[in-house]
Amino acid sequence: MRKVSIFGATGSIGQNTVDLISRAPTEYDVVALTGGANISQLAEDARNTGAQIAVTAYESRLQDLKDALSGSGVEAAAGQAALVEAASRPVDWVMSAIVGSAGLAPGIETLKQGATLALANKETLVCAGPLVLEMAKAHNAQILPVDSEHSAVFQALVGEDIRSVDRIVITASGGAFRDWPIEDLPRATVEQASKHPNWDMGQRITIDSASMFNKALEIIETKEFFDISPNQIEVVIHPESIVHALVGFQDGALMAHLGVPDMRHAIGYALNWPNRRELPIQKLDLAALGQLRFIAPDEARYPALRLAREVMESGGLSGAVFNAAKERALDLFIQRRIGFLEMTDVVSSVLDRFDGAKGHIDAALTLDNVLQTDHLARHWVDEAVLKRAG
Repeated sequence: MRKVSIFGATGSIGQNTVDLISRAPTEYDVVALTGGANISQLAEDARNTGAQIAVTAYESRLQDLKDALSGSGVEAAAGQAALVEAASRPVDWVMSAIVGSAGLAPGIETLKQGATLALANKETLVCAGPLVLEMAKAHNAQILPVDSEHSAVFQALVGEDIRSVDRIVITASGGAFRDWPIEDLPRATVEQASKHPNWDMGQRITIDSASMFNKALEIIETKEFFDISPNQIEVVIHPESIVHALVGFQDGALMAHLGVPDMRHAIGYALNWPNRRELPIQKLDLAALGQLRFIAPDEARYPALRLAREVMESGGLSGAVFNAAKERALDLFIQRRIGFLEMTDVVSSVLDRFDGAKGHIDAALTLDNVLQTDHLARHWVDEAVLKRAG
């Protein structure tokens, strides 16, 4: 049996991973499941999968988790240190689906064990790409992409030489506001931003899709994972969300990956790699689909794409700054303390402040520096919002 752990088990990616593993219970030995505030779901999944340990990120919820697991034999733990300890337990395969920079430390701990890391946490490579990739190399660990776009690129490159790649095109749905008049965007509400036209995802990533911050992170992740130049990465709006990415080669050929918008495809590919197995996914009916549309993104509507280019040009700890500022700005939008378009303005101002603060952007790329930079960037977002308020 393969030993597996799922970090971020109660989120949409985690739940889809639990679903696939639960369909073949004799093939997997579940070591650790982690989650956030959804204690009942975490405990239910831990019981059903026979996990060794369940960890909630919130120390204040430890007793709730213990109560929910009473009599099950599943160990309960809480807090960041417990997450890292759970990641240190030997396994063959780990799903990293914790949202945000909180997934960085457990992911690095997983790599130290030489395990295969199925990476749905794009912030890991955005914040510390070179550090994480070197860690994987040093410990003979494998990183497999789970973002639908990067999984698509990874699959399109099977048997190909990366040196023959001319460009990588990642697609975007355009999110909830792709058809809105741009002048209406300042009045966009949290509820409106939380409704994705194609994908069934959590609230935070759905809002990030509306602002295209998720695609901005994916541009940076593409550069880090596939080690190509930023000018070789393109983004195109694809309203149907059927083509997940395309790889263009020097001879002019384009290799596209198509599939219905179901994250179990990318998860299943990473779970079964290097083999393919049947998955419980609807087959794509091209005749019924009829058409596929592709539209160039308007950076006036999606300024986060421009910021991603600036971050890649700056390098160093810029990715950590960008991600932390984005996460905190999203918090404030969800709390209704800033407007939809103000998120980009605040992130841009924090990037400018860091760029002008000598010794931050160019500091060594270590885990401690990434985490310290993350903390400082969030603080500066709060200062920027207070200043804008008055």
